[in-house]
Amino acid sequence: MWEQIRANKRNSILLLMLMAAVLGLLGWIIGMSVSPDPQAGIFGVVVALVIWFVLALVSFSSGDAIFLAASKAMPVTKDVHPQLFNVVEEMAIAAQLPVPKVYIINDPAPNAFATGRSPQSASLAVTAGLLGKLNRDELQGVVGHEMSHILHRDILFVTVAGVMLGAITLISQVFLRSMFYSSMGSGRRYSSRGRNAGGAQAILLLIAIICAILAPIMATLLYFALSRRREYLADAGSARLTRYPEGLANALEKISQNTVPLAVANKVTAPMYIVNPLQQEGMKLSDLTSTHPPISERIKILRGMSGASFADYSDAFNKTTSRTTPIPSSALKDETVQIRSSVQQSPASAKNQHRNIGDIMQRTSGYRFVDCSCGLKLKIPPNYKTDKVQCPRCGQVLPIS
Repeated sequence: MWEQIRANKRNSILLLMLMAAVLGLLGWIIGMSVSPDPQAGIFGVVVALVIWFVLALVSFSSGDAIFLAASKAMPVTKDVHPQLFNVVEEMAIAAQLPVPKVYIINDPAPNAFATGRSPQSASLAVTAGLLGKLNRDELQGVVGHEMSHILHRDILFVTVAGVMLGAITLISQVFLRSMFYSSMGSGRRYSSRGRNAGGAQAILLLIAIICAILAPIMATLLYFALSRRREYLADAGSARLTRYPEGLANALEKISQNTVPLAVANKVTAPMYIVNPLQQEGMKLSDLTSTHPPISERIKILRGMSGASFADYSDAFNKTTSRTTPIPSSALKDETVQIRSSVQQSPASAKNQHRNIGDIMQRTSGYRFVDCSCGLKLKIPPNYKTDKVQCPRCGQVLPIS
């Protein structure tokens, strides 16, 4: 397992170095376009790195809290959803990691993500829709996927890459806008400057504009490459931790059938989810996504596994995609992880799923549930002041625990 993690870490570092090179080159070219003095290029690189450092400082100090707040994720206790906590604890033990903080997003769209700077400060968030639609095996597959992200340190690398992408985009936008407003607001002065500038400087200015346009595109492609690689490895890690690839495959299949958009998702947060949540309302989640591999491909790979090891995932990947797997398995060819049997569960009806999602959202919002002996379930709002309630059906007075 650690060979896979080290290989993923090396590949992630390489992609980050390429993104850093794009950032530095952009800063140098913009600096040289301002002045032909070689010191200007160095100054441009320094400014680019300072911008990245400030963004990184903010991200590392409170990035996970900002992300959880932006996603409207609420911390919950075991009483809200005991099965979720039980599954999270199981996967944490299997991965030999501390149990992450657990959050629920009150949204009917099924999805999940993990965030945090390290396994010691990690958080795991799932939507109410996910909890209401998945059975235990499927929930275990999703939690195993997110726990694998924590184990493989993906959350740290993606945070660094996301900040670097943000810095490149910010610098490019500021430069292009300044050029636009400079030419529009002071055309005479700009034209005079253009006439006085040498041919080489004019060429550098043109190159800087082209680079400012292309740099965010290049950085985005590198970021997508990093995101896709981590999704494959997390799928493999989930199969290994749960010893049941079909659980995650079924979960991805159910998530892909969703037609309700995740209201709290946006282009910045979308890469962190197990499935890209951005979609048109009323439409199923598409395979055509940049940040994640195609859902149908991920499902085929998982269902093509003969065992539950990384080596089995690598073999299934090669057979399914006819590409070289991003997960080297040479060091684990002798590893054997047998697929366990399923915990048989009857699927809930659509009506019951809808009711379960509503109950989970209410529990997350602080509602208390009281079961009366007559069979009625009372839902007490969080602002209810007394410690007793009367059943509207049978009249019995019940204590509120």
